Amino acid sequence: MKLINLLRIAWNAIRRNKMRSFLTMLGIIIGVGAVIAMVAIGQGSRQSIQDQISGMGSNMIVIRPVSNATGGARLDNTVVQTLVEPDVIALQKEGKYINGVSPSVSSRGQAIYGANNWSTTMQGVSEDYLSIRSWSVDEGSNFTGQDIKTVAKICLVGQTIINNLFPGGDDVVGKSIRFNNIPFKITGVLSKKGVNTFGQDQDDVILTPYSTVQKRILATIYYQTIFVAGIDENSTDQAAAEIEQIMRASHKIQKGTEDDFSIRTQQELISTFSSTSKILTVLLAVIAGISLIVGGIGIMNIMYVSVTERTKEIGLRMSIGARGIDILMQFLIEAVIISITGGIIGVVLGFVATKLVSLFLHWPTLVTQSSVILSFFVCFITGVFFGYYPALKASRLNPIDALHYE
Repeated sequence: MKLINLLRIAWNAIRRNKMRSFLTMLGIIIGVGAVIAMVAIGQGSRQSIQDQISGMGSNMIVIRPVSNATGGARLDNTVVQTLVEPDVIALQKEGKYINGVSPSVSSRGQAIYGANNWSTTMQGVSEDYLSIRSWSVDEGSNFTGQDIKTVAKICLVGQTIINNLFPGGDDVVGKSIRFNNIPFKITGVLSKKGVNTFGQDQDDVILTPYSTVQKRILATIYYQTIFVAGIDENSTDQAAAEIEQIMRASHKIQKGTEDDFSIRTQQELISTFSSTSKILTVLLAVIAGISLIVGGIGIMNIMYVSVTERTKEIGLRMSIGARGIDILMQFLIEAVIISITGGIIGVVLGFVATKLVSLFLHWPTLVTQSSVILSFFVCFITGVFFGYYPALKASRLNPIDALHYE
C-alpha cells in the first residue's frame, strides 16, 4: 500500500475521534511546552550571566592578596597586605600579554552635597581602570596619570550617586562633593552599568586616583586589588600565567612555596556560572520531559483501544489483500501523527509561555533552535516507540478471528 494512502487512512481515523485524539495529544503538548519553556529560562539565565560578566570586562584579570602561611591560622584576605607599587611597575614593564594595569583601594563613607548625603564606596584606581572594566564616561573626562602623581582631589561619579546627591538633575560636572569631610571636584559622570551578577549596584561608586585614597583617606602604601586587562579574550590564560610568574618574581617567592596572591579571570567566572546554569537547565528539562513519557504512555493506551475497536476493520483490510506490514505502518503512522501534531502545538505553547514569563516576571529567556529540533525529534521517537507495539499487535491479527470479533 502506498504511503500517501496510509497517511490518508491514519488521518481520517484521527479526525473521526477528534476529542479522544486531542486528549491523547495533551500529554505531549504539555511535555513539549514545558521543555521549551524550561530550557528557554535556563538558557536565558545562562546567557544573561555571561553578558553581565563580560560587561565587567571580558578579558579582565583580578589579583588579590592572600595569606601563604603554611602553619597556624590563615589570615583573612581583607587584612592581608602584599600588593605594592613595585608589583604594578613590574606588570606594566614585563607583561607581554597585558594591555592595562590598575591598582585599586577603596573606602566606605558618606558622600555629601548640600543637604543631601549618601553612604557609598570611594574606589581609588588608575586611568586604565575604565578600559579594563569596559566602562566609559558619559559627561566630562577621566582623570590622568598626572592627577595620580599630584594626589588630586577629583572624582568620577556613578548614576546612583547623582540620583541621591543631585535629585534635581543638575549638571554635576565641575561641582564639588565631600567624602569623609574631604572635598572632591567632579570631573566626569560614568555611564550606567546597572546591577551585576552578584546583585551589587555598579553605579553606586565614586572613582578617584588611587594615590588620593591611599594618602588622604587610608594612609597606606598597600593595594587591596590589582586589575589587569589581557590583550584579548583569547590570550587571557597566557596573561594569567605570565602574571603569576611576574608576581612570584616581584615577591621573591621561592619554588615550592605558596603564592601570597590569587589570580582570577573572568573566563573562570563565566565557566563556573555556565556549568552551574547548564546543570540546572538539564535538570529542568528532565523534569519537564517526564510529561513526554506520560504523554507517550497515553498514546500507547489509546492505540490499544483503537486496535481493539477496529479489529473487524483490520480483518476486512487483510481479507482484501492488506499485508501485515501495511497494517503495522497504518497504526504506526497514526501514532506518529498524534505525537508530531501534539509536538507542534506544544512548541507554540512553549513560545507563548516563554513570552509570558519574560513579560510578567521579567526573567531572561532564550529559545534556541536546538531545543525546538530536539522536541520534534523526541516527539517522533515517542510516537514510534509507544505506537509500535499496538501496531505490531494489529498486524499480527488473524483475519478470520478479526472478522468474527465482537
